[in-house]
Amino acid sequence: MAAISGKTVQNVFRSQHCRPNRQLETSYRRECCSFGRRGTLPFLECKVACAGISAMQSYTLATHQVSLGKRACVYCNAVQYASAASAFEKIDFRKLQNGSDIRGVAVAGVKGEPVNLTEPVTEAIAASFAAWLCDRKKPDGSKPLRVSVGHDSRISAQTLQDAVSRGLASVGVDVVQYGLASTPAMFNSTLTEDEDAFCPVDGSIMITASHLPYNRNGFKFFTNAGGLGKADIKDILERAADIYDKFSVDALKESKLAASAAIKKADYMSIYTSGLVAAVRKAAGNIEKPLEGFHIVVDAGNGAGGFFAGKVLEPLGAVTSGSQFLNPDGLFPNHIPNPEDKAAMRAITQAVLENKADLGIIFDTDVDRSAAVDSSGREFNRNRLIALVSAIVLEEHPGTTIVTDSVTSDGLTTFIETKLGGKHHRFKRGYKNVIDEAIRLNSVGEESHLAIETSGHGALMENHWLDDGAYLMVKLLNKLASARASGLGSGSKVLTDMVEGLEEAEVAVELRLKIDQNHEDLKGGSFRDYGEEVVKHLENMIGSDPKLKKAPVNYEGVRVSGHGGWFLLRLSLHDPVLPLNIEAPSLEEAVKLGLAVLAAVKEFAALDTSALDKFVQEGS
Repeated sequence: MAAISGKTVQNVFRSQHCRPNRQLETSYRRECCSFGRRGTLPFLECKVACAGISAMQSYTLATHQVSLGKRACVYCNAVQYASAASAFEKIDFRKLQNGSDIRGVAVAGVKGEPVNLTEPVTEAIAASFAAWLCDRKKPDGSKPLRVSVGHDSRISAQTLQDAVSRGLASVGVDVVQYGLASTPAMFNSTLTEDEDAFCPVDGSIMITASHLPYNRNGFKFFTNAGGLGKADIKDILERAADIYDKFSVDALKESKLAASAAIKKADYMSIYTSGLVAAVRKAAGNIEKPLEGFHIVVDAGNGAGGFFAGKVLEPLGAVTSGSQFLNPDGLFPNHIPNPEDKAAMRAITQAVLENKADLGIIFDTDVDRSAAVDSSGREFNRNRLIALVSAIVLEEHPGTTIVTDSVTSDGLTTFIETKLGGKHHRFKRGYKNVIDEAIRLNSVGEESHLAIETSGHGALMENHWLDDGAYLMVKLLNKLASARASGLGSGSKVLTDMVEGLEEAEVAVELRLKIDQNHEDLKGGSFRDYGEEVVKHLENMIGSDPKLKKAPVNYEGVRVSGHGGWFLLRLSLHDPVLPLNIEAPSLEEAVKLGLAVLAAVKEFAALDTSALDKFVQEGS
């Protein structure tokens, strides 16, 4: 991406170098991150700000000097604090894991949702990430590690950004705050070469909880290798729990002053958006304003995606009047910023039609997901968005494999393989699963250039396998611009024509069958074991019905075709729920599929089938 210097507004903090601690043997050795200094230094106490929910507090980070002949090193051990007893409320850090993300409740006030993502918890997680990063990067001591921090529009964002920064600074890491940012931009900061903007950084933290309610928040972590995986998050939370248990109360004022000196700020979003603009210009033959004359409206849902109208579309010549909800508002007063949400899609569709726009674009809160609407109000999301992007990618890479999640339709498979000449590899639910599978396929010789979920997470090999909602929309803009430059058409009809022939079910529903974890039918076992038993039983029962056929290749749950449609019953990635997806050409056929599932699972007393019961009754 093109480089634009970021403006700094605070002093640069130069921490001492970070390297693996081989001298100080403690039970917390893997949490250690050493910072060497020349000369002999006395015993130090580094005080770093730490705030609770109702009162601002601080902890003391003990640093220990170990003499090595003529050289002395100060060892800043993230877990070795002044007191072994935590002054803070006990938190089960394991419950903060959400696959490859961390998520929790950051704002009080919602009944039954106690706050568990406090400032002390956040500082512990940030310090833990710094230790994890030190282990992975193994710095040579020539310069300190550097971590960028950004956030979406949530009302807890600024508070948590400050806490993250204090946690990182407490162990000697250089901190660069970007403020309001998108998740894809945060990953890109690990790749960009621009010293004025302190890039590339060694690691990055995005503070977001995607489309979840205003009281939630969380963290996504990146290195230049991509987003962290489930095992990494588990490791970081385990380390963080140890750090947290050793926090002690100290003076806040002194701690905040010390932390503020360790933080610098930069305008990285200008660098990121300039790269998106450059990509569209290049696709159109280096025309300065390739979208001139196009009317494109943006709905950011009051999340972090408002930049796309003013910093991407307008420099390319597009008219953006009628764009809505561009201002960040963490209470999300207009609709949930979620391309899968029906109210959100109605909002952008209405904006397109009312403004007679050529195209509508909508993002989720942190801009790693997106969807579009053509000039007639036809939505490009879920299977239709996958079909459109697949068509674009297969023009560029004929025959490539398209990796999707497990709930994509049979019609999409036919479209990709029969009309487009590609290969559809339907894998598991979860954007990280889909991306990792595409990377794996390439590693074993099967070419794949696109990994995309029905949720709107789409990642391309050309973009470092990053699920970037803005970049996904740039691929659509590229097609519009290049088609007009070549005289092949103008307006969103170019995109609409690309998905012609996609077979779409008349009925498509997802029903959630909840597992009662306190029910005696579990017999003391886990909901996961119980859910897997339900799925296995359904799989066995299918064989006795000649009208139903199990999918020959399936990686998640049990997928069955019949009655002109299909269903998939799987265990949720994180919750005690069995989601059931049904697609069929009519409600009558969908009900038949529902009845087949109901007959097989009715003997499982801990399974709440009320949603399926209601669907069958109302459809009969």
